[in-house]
Amino acid sequence: MYEFRYRRADSVDEAAALLTADADAMILAGGQTLLPTLKLRMGQPTQLIDIARVAELRGIRLDDCTLTIGATTTHAAVAESAAVRRAVPALAHLAAGIGDPLVRNRGTIGGSLAYNHPGADYPAAVLGLDATITTNRRQIGSDEFLQGMLDTALEPGEIIVAVSFPIPRRTGYLKFSSPGSGYVLTGAFVAETTAGVRVAINGAAPCAFRHADFEQALTANFSTAALDGINVPEDELLEDLHAAPDYRARLACIAVSRAVDQARGHGPGAE
Repeated sequence: MYEFRYRRADSVDEAAALLTADADAMILAGGQTLLPTLKLRMGQPTQLIDIARVAELRGIRLDDCTLTIGATTTHAAVAESAAVRRAVPALAHLAAGIGDPLVRNRGTIGGSLAYNHPGADYPAAVLGLDATITTNRRQIGSDEFLQGMLDTALEPGEIIVAVSFPIPRRTGYLKFSSPGSGYVLTGAFVAETTAGVRVAINGAAPCAFRHADFEQALTANFSTAALDGINVPEDELLEDLHAAPDYRARLACIAVSRAVDQARGHGPGAE
């Protein structure tokens, strides 16, 4: 790990000012992705700006049509929230399955989204639920926010403040995890909304992505029978020591089917 300076911000404005003044500074929230990266000397920030204690970035709020989660809210808090379980049970189920207890009690939703790791869970929920990411400067839709492997629409000096999820009719999330790391090997988040069905697949490609054929079929008939004959193209899927593209493609189809079953009231996370 390289030498760096540590700064604790007391507000979003202070953190943004520090980040803007130093192009090589980085934001520290839960640190579950950042700190291992630094230990491996894969990053060399001049300073870490700690936002974990900024009160305005924490908390969960539920109104008639939207569930809003502050950026530094931990995975454990999301999993245990009665509001999340009531409004989007599959989101609580997703959070409860992230990593291990240490990761869940330190890791944050904002940190997970800011790094956009291919094996992260939250990108699938954000994309599947058509969430809005609020930063200190603007609001960004999910389709625009996730741009590629470890890449988002965040600009220099921009900090995630909160994530807002529209309340769906029903949802399901199913993932196959790597037994060693706990990262998602392949997963799927399915959400039925008043505007139709959204299907987001994560872990299989460099970035979570939607699948139009699944969405159209499920919008017409929300059942596993509607998925017959639909495949996931292998062309842009990941190939590594954990799985080949054809295996991930098959897992994606199974994950979507089981997520639909969950959404229909069968299994953990069912509404």
